[in-house]
Amino acid sequence: MKIAFTGGGTIGHVAVNMALIPKAEAQKIECIYIGSKNGIEKDEITKRFPNIKYYGISSGKLRRYISAENLKDIFKVQKGVLDALRVLKREKPDIVFSKGGFVAVPVTIAAKMLNIKIIIHESDVTPGLANKLALRFANKLYTTFEETLKYVPKEKSDYVGSIIRDDLFSGEALNAYQITQFNREKKVIMIMGGSLGSKLINKAVGDNLDVLLKKYQIIHLVGRGNLDISIQKSGYYQREFVSEELMHLYKITDIMISRAGANALFEFLALQKPMILIPLGLDQSRGDQIENAKIFKAKGFAEVIEESDLTSQTLIESIEKVEANYVEMKNKMHAEQVTYTAETLLEKIIFDAK
Repeated sequence: MKIAFTGGGTIGHVAVNMALIPKAEAQKIECIYIGSKNGIEKDEITKRFPNIKYYGISSGKLRRYISAENLKDIFKVQKGVLDALRVLKREKPDIVFSKGGFVAVPVTIAAKMLNIKIIIHESDVTPGLANKLALRFANKLYTTFEETLKYVPKEKSDYVGSIIRDDLFSGEALNAYQITQFNREKKVIMIMGGSLGSKLINKAVGDNLDVLLKKYQIIHLVGRGNLDISIQKSGYYQREFVSEELMHLYKITDIMISRAGANALFEFLALQKPMILIPLGLDQSRGDQIENAKIFKAKGFAEVIEESDLTSQTLIESIEKVEANYVEMKNKMHAEQVTYTAETLLEKIIFDAK
């Protein structure tokens, strides 16, 4: 059996694939990956899985608004379909598993043209544009949130919950303290604004850094191109982005401050890290992060700050709220039930593709 994995654009569109690939390889299932030519998925997949074939194809960004770039991207998507057709004809996979993102659209179209079984996975509460398009061609859709079933065809959709890759649980505190040069006396807050970072979150942290460092040590993942080398303070560890080190850094983290992409949220939940969520606003997104954050707050896993409400005061107040409810939040996270593991999801993929 052979599975072609696809998905990219953000780490959230790669994470589930990274959890599934090792399980497939352990069962002697051949894996290939179809992604963009220069996206984050290429870096992650080729680095973590050097033995599997990675194919880069043309992909365009699908937009909901009118733009001159849309015309160019129509041709990029068409070129992507041709690229994907060549790969799929050569490799002849039995299944295409798509995690979403713009690069996945031409792959699912090409797979449908070749009558290859297609299974797609949606992490957010409401499906993104790429998955809405891919759903037309898919045999099955899996959802992370049970609430998503209200928005998709029930006859071809199943709730599977979150899938977390195993390596995130294997972090070593000693490694983290060596990486960061932190001490064991102060608590640690990790701040991340997604793979591209968030200037708004970075500014709020910078404005409060001296106050925060009185009580906490800070791991700050600022996003590519946002590193500020002028900040050199004890107890402050700044990086654009981390990959292999992340599992170690999670190990010593007490509180997360983050955007509200679904894959990241479920990683924090699995690792039982109480969180403060600052979802992308409607001016930058379709509102999926807002919905994700609402559900996590309702379940008692998170405090939420709307982007328009983010100030020095609201940031500090939210940290204080998490501190006050820390044990209760941890207990609620601990009680959350896991639905599918990576192994059982792989079994389901194979079964549903028959």
